[in-house]
Amino acid sequence: MNAEMKKPLVAVIATGGTIASERGADGSSKPSLGGDSLLDLVSDRDIDLRAVDLMAKDSSSLTLSDMQAISSAVEDLLHDPAIDGVVILHGTDAMEETALLVQLQNRLTKPVILTGAQFTADHPQADGPGNLAAAVAAAAESSNAQRGVLVCFGGQTYPAWGLYKHSADTVTAFRQSMPLENVSLNLPGNVGDLRVDIIAIYPGCDGALVDASLIAGAKGVVLAALGSGNATPAVVDAVRRATTSGIPVVVSSRVPQGLLVASYGGGGGGHDLALAGAVHSDNLRPGQARILLASLIAAGESTESIKAAFSAG
Repeated sequence: MNAEMKKPLVAVIATGGTIASERGADGSSKPSLGGDSLLDLVSDRDIDLRAVDLMAKDSSSLTLSDMQAISSAVEDLLHDPAIDGVVILHGTDAMEETALLVQLQNRLTKPVILTGAQFTADHPQADGPGNLAAAVAAAAESSNAQRGVLVCFGGQTYPAWGLYKHSADTVTAFRQSMPLENVSLNLPGNVGDLRVDIIAIYPGCDGALVDASLIAGAKGVVLAALGSGNATPAVVDAVRRATTSGIPVVVSSRVPQGLLVASYGGGGGGHDLALAGAVHSDNLRPGQARILLASLIAAGESTESIKAAFSAG
């Protein structure tokens, strides 16, 4: 076969997730299918496929070290001249986090696409085959490298930045707080050994969880705050203790949509958190805010650089 007729070669990294899961005799679903079994689901033979079995985990169990391993595997494949594109098969619970990490750590010269499934491989309404076929096709389209890391899911294609899972039981699992393609941040530092915690804020919350996070050795903290990024006076005091000791705190929100603005006072509002040294994440929700903060810490970025990164959108 001459060069003009060469089929594109797409590497498919299997990491587990629902797309690789089947229901066992005990009624529970666990990742059980390897890469080659999953590739049998793709009927398009105009694209050559190479399976890469990296791990077999539910994404809810992934550590930062696991996500780093996925990102590093992508880096290796991007440097392989035989590979034309990369697909990552991944659980939906943490797909948005890994997608952003891969985006931040790699300068894409080839398309990188994540996909997965809401229903197991043996479910009568299995959505994995369709998602995988769409992801493979997107990975074989060279122009998609210019868009940054993408997620193909439920008939839609999303850029990584601002992605979040909005549904636990529909095939259209994802939405975006603010879609941006190929945000120009490059943060290749290794996040595998870092502890960065997310702390849920609720009405009347005290600062005990923030303090406990610092005692546990967290190098950064993300608040899943209320509304446009608000908390309580006790949380503000705890944030001040954290930032004074050199631990960066980022304020995100449990509200899925809307730009966060540090405008409320009253002792515990977003304005007060900013005065205590916290950085507001304009549009990244807690999961992705944690990944960006970990990446910035690993890269040794300054407080001012951290502020600028969270205002990138």
